[in-house]
Amino acid sequence: MVTNSLQIEVADPDETRQVGERLAKLLGPGDLVMLSGELGAGKTTFTQGIGKGMGVQGNISSPTFIVARVHPPQSGAVPLIHADAYRIEGAEDLATLDLESSLAESVTVVEWGKGKTEGLSEDRLEVDIIRPTGGEAQIDAGGVVDLTAMDDGRRRLVLRGYGKRWASVDLRQLAGVSSVVGGASAGQAGCKN
Repeated sequence: MVTNSLQIEVADPDETRQVGERLAKLLGPGDLVMLSGELGAGKTTFTQGIGKGMGVQGNISSPTFIVARVHPPQSGAVPLIHADAYRIEGAEDLATLDLESSLAESVTVVEWGKGKTEGLSEDRLEVDIIRPTGGEAQIDAGGVVDLTAMDDGRRRLVLRGYGKRWASVDLRQLAGVSSVVGGASAGQAGCKN
């Protein structure tokens, strides 16, 4: 059951990373973050922010073809496991990743995890990254196409905390300079599933 939620508007990839970086300050061993959104929505960009905020080693890139990467901490902190469940088709495939064995001592971020990895932990944070569609390309008198109106830099981040771990976390601190949409809610009565 959702115990906490927040919606944030971000203007560009930098703001997306900044929200991830602020989230990192709230994360600790055993935390599971599931990221959802269409291709190019910003899941890896968000994870880059988490990695920066955690101070992990190495560049964070999409784990699509590797399936999972371990980013060790720079100094005695918590490692970041960055996984991609896009190609995971069932419980047997998920078991081969062996995420359960490292979950307790790591922060685990799973892209494309919705509908596949919820069983890893009752306490999890789901982040849906929504890219608006619309806008029309403009063609000037010389036939040059301007795609500015179709720029998809803006995103809506919908964060939903599940379980006791996230019930009392003040997610509003993640917004920073970004816009909070519709306020934050905590507790079962104020949340929408």
